[in-house]
Amino acid sequence: MRVAIAGAGAVGRSIAGELLENGHEVLLVDKAPTAISVERVPQAEWLLADACEITSLDEAALQRCNVVIAATGDDKVNLVVSLLAKTEYGVPRVVARVNNPKNEWLFNESWGVDVAVSTPRLMSALVEEAVSVGDLVRLLRFSHGDANLVELTLPPDSSVAGTQISEISWPEDTSLVTIIRGNRVLTPHGEETLEPGDELLFVAAQAREEQLEDLLQARH
Repeated sequence: MRVAIAGAGAVGRSIAGELLENGHEVLLVDKAPTAISVERVPQAEWLLADACEITSLDEAALQRCNVVIAATGDDKVNLVVSLLAKTEYGVPRVVARVNNPKNEWLFNESWGVDVAVSTPRLMSALVEEAVSVGDLVRLLRFSHGDANLVELTLPPDSSVAGTQISEISWPEDTSLVTIIRGNRVLTPHGEETLEPGDELLFVAAQAREEQLEDLLQARH
């Protein structure tokens, strides 16, 4: 998979390193000469250019990319990069970093963003996830389709604890993706029985989150 990352700061380089370790092809783009640190991520391609300029993106061959990540520290830049990647080059997957939570509402499909990652929101969600049982925690927002990645730790007295997945009437537009049980990661299947303490990860439409939480919460 070919991935272009706009922004070669600490965040961009860290993402590049992870992707390279997983065998992907990575291009880092930044307009600041001081950000071009080839020795830090030598396996990546590097391009000194303004990612908001069409000529730069042509040089980066963005049309060949499977994913574009707008990872600069400037929300305006990330929005422009996302819009150009989607509308001008038809990139299938556009991921954008949200620096200021007040701007999060802008990072949607209208600006070409498929997935918006807000560090403050993610950090607060992870804190909530660590301390809450029985409450639905939104971990990540997928702008396209208005779906979210959500997590809930099944309380001991949940109405579905001890029930096989196939026997549960899930709300529409929700999908159980993963079950984390202790140090195991389980792929859900119909015969799997949910246990108290299971961490359940769903992709769910925002409009269905309340129904999902009601279903999984403790018996009344």
